[in-house]
Amino acid sequence: MFWPMLAIALGFLGIAVLGVLAVRVFIEVQRLGRQVTLTARHINRAAEDLERAATDLAATGEALR
Repeated sequence: MFWPMLAIALGFLGIAVLGVLAVRVFIEVQRLGRQVTLTARHINRAAEDLERAATDLAATGEALR
């Protein structure tokens, strides 16, 4: 009777450990998703700034002709 109870206890413990790890992974994935979103916004803002600067530079070059 001891071995079946030990197997059930260890099985429950294993499931509990996997549950804790799943929660930690879920939290880290959410944090990574927020970081990716923020980085994408920064990249888009930089691309818009670069486009605006290139347009101004092209206009300045046309004015010098």
